[in-house]
Amino acid sequence: MRRVAALTAAFLLMGLAGCTVGPNYKRPVVNVPTTYRGEPPPGQSAAAIAASLGDEKWWAVFQDQELQKLIRTALERNYDVRIAATRVVQAQAQLGITRADQFPSISGGAGISGTRSPAVPGVFNGYQYLADTLNLSASWNLDFWGRYRRATEAARANLLGSEWGRRAVLSTVVANVAAAYFQLRELDLELSIAQGTLASRQQSLKLTETLANGGATSMLDVRQAQQLVETAAEAIPETEREIQTQENQISIYLGENPAGIPRGRALTEQPLLPSIPAGLPSSLLERRPDIRAAEQNLIAANAEIGVARSQFFPQISLTGSGGVESIGLGNLFTLSNGVWSFAGQATQPIFEGGRLRSNLKLAEAQQQQYLLTYEQTVQQAFRDVSNALIAYRKYREYREHQEALTNYAQDADKLSHTRYQGGATSYLEVLTSETNYFSAELNLARARLNERLSLVQIYSALGGGWQQ
Repeated sequence: MRRVAALTAAFLLMGLAGCTVGPNYKRPVVNVPTTYRGEPPPGQSAAAIAASLGDEKWWAVFQDQELQKLIRTALERNYDVRIAATRVVQAQAQLGITRADQFPSISGGAGISGTRSPAVPGVFNGYQYLADTLNLSASWNLDFWGRYRRATEAARANLLGSEWGRRAVLSTVVANVAAAYFQLRELDLELSIAQGTLASRQQSLKLTETLANGGATSMLDVRQAQQLVETAAEAIPETEREIQTQENQISIYLGENPAGIPRGRALTEQPLLPSIPAGLPSSLLERRPDIRAAEQNLIAANAEIGVARSQFFPQISLTGSGGVESIGLGNLFTLSNGVWSFAGQATQPIFEGGRLRSNLKLAEAQQQQYLLTYEQTVQQAFRDVSNALIAYRKYREYREHQEALTNYAQDADKLSHTRYQGGATSYLEVLTSETNYFSAELNLARARLNERLSLVQIYSALGGGWQQ
């Protein structure tokens, strides 16, 4: 017994003092720019420069109360969000399964058996007995080379990667709902413009018909006025179709069947920021969920190299069992009826046909793949932020010019009507100016939409939206 205890203690010390093979993770050095391209030169304090729109909660960025309700509903019911949550649960369970390999496996059992044999006259006497057993067995694969510790490290990284993946889905859902809502409000604005233009042109058509009936103008002017009416009228059903299609899309984001969507502020009332605080580019590595998820995948792949290397070394295992066995329950727990067994084993791979080396090469190649994927994700993140900052500034400039163009088109439309009613020009001038003004109004509505969509794009590119 003393020898068994000493041997067991020696194996336990080996398991506790074992090394962990494989590389320890170090975050890769990536080329981080000092500023985002497209960001105006800072004229602020260091604290103001470090602040970023991506750190803001989504309800502080999107202040329309109806939009906020839609986003909250989407975060609760959206199927992509719920699917991502189940991936996290799966990763938690997988971590528990993998971590369990580091510990002994213990099982217990009890049994009872009976035998009766009749006597054979002149050969042997008959007998019968009832045997009882109670035992406890254990087995333990010592993690001397860190195989199971590295596997647990990889499983933990996969869990964190799943969690960051879930946050990336949250950010995407917030951006999708906000963008779809702004597009819906822009379509509402287009519909309002078309309906107002139609009503105005119908009044103009009546006036032209009155002039034609009095001989003051020709039927050509009437036909041209009718063209203007139909041009405005045909835009209405197409816009209504797009509105209902957009409502259906938002309903899907909400995890609901297609239905109408409540409205809040008009598109022109949605707030815009005079300037966008982008923050330090280095902070993007910590805030943006897809970068964090890519890094966790790299950590897991790095740990898998250790798992592959550990398979070159001996695998040490301990097994043992003990219990009591007796004939009859009354004597089951006496010391003399105790039974035990113990075994220790070390297995060293000798020939695997190149399997272990190929497995190591596979793990190293996968680690390189995830390293390149991480670096690529970082570069794409900087590109997304830069593109969004440029778009926000340029869409604002475009919208300002479009506002001026629309104002000029409106003045030209009024002047053309005045000139026509005074007999100074033909209705062709009215037709041209009406068409230009209608087109300018629609383009201005789309310019306002693009400006707000670029705000959503910046917020998403900076990693905002997942903070709850």
